[in-house]
Amino acid sequence: MLDSKLNNIRFETISSKYYDDVIEHLRQTFFADEPLNKAVNLTRPGQGHPLLEQHSLSTLKDNVSIMAISNDGDIAGVALNGILYGNTDIEKSREKLNEIQDESFKKIFKLLYEQNLKINLFKQFDVDKIFEIRILSVDSRFRGKGLAKKLIEKSEELALDRGFQVMKTDATGAFSQRVVSSLGFITKCEINYTDYLDENGEQIFVVDPPHEKLKIMCKVIN
Repeated sequence: MLDSKLNNIRFETISSKYYDDVIEHLRQTFFADEPLNKAVNLTRPGQGHPLLEQHSLSTLKDNVSIMAISNDGDIAGVALNGILYGNTDIEKSREKLNEIQDESFKKIFKLLYEQNLKINLFKQFDVDKIFEIRILSVDSRFRGKGLAKKLIEKSEELALDRGFQVMKTDATGAFSQRVVSSLGFITKCEINYTDYLDENGEQIFVVDPPHEKLKIMCKVIN
């Protein structure tokens, strides 16, 4: 249940006029806090990251992202959602990693793309498009009040309205895994970070507890 203290929060699809504000919100929260980003020291709180910002803006342009905004105009949280059209989208994204110089960024997205290609959700569910929750971020002032769950619920409403049958997310942390699981998402693939090693047998991502594994989770909604 949404905390009564959040009664002054409204939810809406993120339009282009909010793009700059959303990116600034992510600089203060998700970019540094996300478990894999943190494990490779990708950036610091308050700092930007060109590749993450490019990824975020590309997602926003799919026009299916949701934000929670206070009556004062502050962004309390966001769900950046994108549209995947078949495994070819993922394959093209993986190929583009070869053009990127940032090795830390490449490590993260190499893991995500590899695991997604292994399971081929499009074939499993016989669909040609999937609604993907890519970034879930809540301002520290609003955490612990059910806002992340509400953002996903609003995202599901939008996905249904747009005719999607399946939602999925690459849940890298324990908190996001707990939230989406409570909303009926099931795990289709998981890998422990301690088992993901480089060619020398060294652990690639040393992730702070309680985060232990990547889970690719999905939900049939229609």
